[in-house]
Amino acid sequence: MCSNFELNATPSDIASAFGLDEEPPLPNKADLRPTDLSLIIGSGKSAGLLPWGLAVDWSKQPMINARSETLTEKPTFRGLLESRCVVPASAYFEWRKTEDGKKRKNTIHAPDAAILAMAGLTNGERFTIVTCTPSPGIAHIHNRMPVILPPSRIDAWLSTAPFKDVANALVPYEGPLAYEEETPPAPLQADLFG
Repeated sequence: MCSNFELNATPSDIASAFGLDEEPPLPNKADLRPTDLSLIIGSGKSAGLLPWGLAVDWSKQPMINARSETLTEKPTFRGLLESRCVVPASAYFEWRKTEDGKKRKNTIHAPDAAILAMAGLTNGERFTIVTCTPSPGIAHIHNRMPVILPPSRIDAWLSTAPFKDVANALVPYEGPLAYEEETPPAPLQADLFG
């Protein structure tokens, strides 16, 4: 997953989508990148802002993603499997290399859901987003995608159930996904009056 997602929704829409008792705080910008304060929803439907990316002592870069297939094997994530969260997003972005070798930005969203629920893990101070293999319709863009939880799996993911009981939620999104590829800029035209 690319290191960029968007949360373009009102606090009341987010509260409604996730069954929150109160409207959540919003990040100070819609376009979110690593280390930015981003909204997460934790167990008990608590909502707050935390920096995106776990700090680790073996890398200067924060761990912004966690591969679903190796969560139980990696010490960085193994201790967080019972500290699950949901990261609301309206879209996420991926770069795709085209046949001419150029990169194009793709905005990916679910046409049937205004707000996506990306699966995450948190240590209480920071969070990471769990990734999986991509849904077939977007596999040509990138070989990973965030785990997007359907509404029917959000409560289980946020519950205190053991990880082994909710690990089956870490699959490619089964609903429809749409993408828009950034249009390359038009070539500059010669000055017709020069």
